[in-house]
Amino acid sequence: MKHWILPAALIVFASCGGNASNQAEENQHAADSTAVMTTPATASVTLKNDALNAVFEHYEKLTEALVKGDAAAAKISAAAIETGAPAADPSGKLGESAKAIGAASDIKAQRDAYSVLNHTFIQLAKTSGVSGGELYVEFCPMALDNKGAQWLSRSKEIRNPYFGDEMLNCGSVEETLQ
Repeated sequence: MKHWILPAALIVFASCGGNASNQAEENQHAADSTAVMTTPATASVTLKNDALNAVFEHYEKLTEALVKGDAAAAKISAAAIETGAPAADPSGKLGESAKAIGAASDIKAQRDAYSVLNHTFIQLAKTSGVSGGELYVEFCPMALDNKGAQWLSRSKEIRNPYFGDEMLNCGSVEETLQ
């Protein structure tokens, strides 16, 4: 049993491109940036579907709330998404997943429900297309108990909503929507 612990630990650290010293630096960076957690400077992006574009503003606020670990702000943003969802997604999936985030009892449950919302939102964004700017489909391989999960961002800078300041920079850009 002792023989597999070290390789398993190395795989976990390698999956996010870090080692012990990088993790310490990331933790320090996260601690330093907690006081000033602002959204990075980003380019203007417009989705071609106007209703989805209107919901996207609230999606970004939800993502930032999850990055900060702010369950109350996440509930507010999820409620706004739920309100705009019927016009943006006639299938009802976007509204259902936003409702689940609002009903979640804690930040972990919100983050789990966020992955379902992302599956729908990313597909809608791809179908809609982008007119002006770029959106990035980002991915964290360690989210959801190492199953991995995606989210959208205007910035290539990774700010992980699934782990927040625990692993703020864990992830990579998988795809660019233009």
